[in-house]
Amino acid sequence: MDSRVVGIPGVDGTEKVAVVIDVMRAFTTAAWAFHRGADRIVLAADADEALELKAGHPGWLALKDGAPARGFDLVNSPGLLREAELTGRTVVQKTTAGTVGALAVAEADLALCASFAVAGATARALADAGAGPVTFVATGEDGRAAEDLACAAYLRRLLAGDRADPRPYLDRARTSPAADDLRAGRREGNHPDDVRLCLEVDRFDFAMAVALEEGMAVLRPLRRPGEAGSAADAASDTAGGPAHGDGGEAARD
Repeated sequence: MDSRVVGIPGVDGTEKVAVVIDVMRAFTTAAWAFHRGADRIVLAADADEALELKAGHPGWLALKDGAPARGFDLVNSPGLLREAELTGRTVVQKTTAGTVGALAVAEADLALCASFAVAGATARALADAGAGPVTFVATGEDGRAAEDLACAAYLRRLLAGDRADPRPYLDRARTSPAADDLRAGRREGNHPDDVRLCLEVDRFDFAMAVALEEGMAVLRPLRRPGEAGSAADAASDTAGGPAHGDGGEAARD
C-alpha cells in the first residue's frame, strides 16, 4: 500500500486516507479514555473552544495537555486517566499537536488516530477498508518526533504484510526527547507510568476513527463487525501490563 509521512505543516487537504499519530500522549490517552468507557471524544482546536463545548453540553468532560487547569476535568496522561470512570461520557480533548493534526484531516474519506496502543487494529482497519494511498501525519515536533515517526514506520511494515518485530520501533520511541522529558518530569500533567503505557503495543483491540458530526470533529472507537469491548479488560486496567509490549520499560521507568 502506497504511503507517505508528513508533519502537520505538510497536510494540504488532498488526503483521502490519513492516520494521525501522537504516541506521547494524545492518542494513547484517547485509547485509554475509550477503554474506560468514553462514548466519544470531541476534538477541540484550543482551550477556549474546549471549555465552550463543555459549557454548552452539561455532562461533557474537558481534557487538556499540560498542568491541570480551571474548568478542565482531565489531564492528557494515560497514567492519570486509567482509573477514571468514563462510561457513556463525552470527552472534549484539546492537545498541542495530536488534536491539531486530527482536525486538519477530519474531512478525509477515512481518518484514523493512532499510537502504539492501537497499532495492530489501525492496520487492520486500513486493510479492511481497502484504503488507497495513506498519509501518515506525525504530529510531534512538526513531523520530527522520533516516537511518532517510529510508530508510522511500524504501521507501514504492518500494512506491507510483514510480521514486524515492534522492539526496534519501541526502542526509538523510548529514547526520544519526548520520552526523556516525561521521565524527567519536564512535561506538566504527567504520571510516572506514562512512558511505559505509551510503549504498550496493541494494548487495545480497536482503531480510532475521526469524522465530522454536527459540525464537530468526533473520534470514536472502531471495531470489526462482531467485536465488542472487553469488560474484563476494563476491570484489570490498573494492574495489567501490555498486551504485546516488550516489558522492558517497566524496569527502566
